[in-house]
Amino acid sequence: MSKVPLTVVGAQKLRDELHRLKTVERPAVIAAIAEARSHGDLSENAEYDAAKERQGFIEGRIKDLEAKLANAQIIDPRHLDADGRVVFGATVELIDAESGETVRYQIVGDDEADIKEGKISVSSPIARALIGKYAGDVADVHAPGGVRHYEILEVHYI
Repeated sequence: MSKVPLTVVGAQKLRDELHRLKTVERPAVIAAIAEARSHGDLSENAEYDAAKERQGFIEGRIKDLEAKLANAQIIDPRHLDADGRVVFGATVELIDAESGETVRYQIVGDDEADIKEGKISVSSPIARALIGKYAGDVADVHAPGGVRHYEILEVHYI
């Protein structure tokens, strides 16, 4: 498996989720399975089936998180020395050339992306168009609605 880029914050969120799954969710589903078993016939026991399905989901997610963290390349944007270039972890202020709207995005790993928080995936079209550019450059983003032009106002490593 290849390296998975994560910011420090994103890696901590994955660790927190993994901890919660192992210490809270896993024991709860084991207890639910034991409770359902105590009701007798498992062949027609919907509680048992639901608990086993939930256990499968939890175990799969634990395995997935452990693999991602084992292969994580954790990058702290505060310690980057990219000379003003847009790189993974950078926070970028942009202005849409057509609408004049100003937006601010941080380029993060796929698992951290949350547009409501201004975090876009490094594999998204806009991030791919921004990587390697500097403040003052224009990035042409090939979006589903057509090509959008963004001017990079500032690049921060926070």
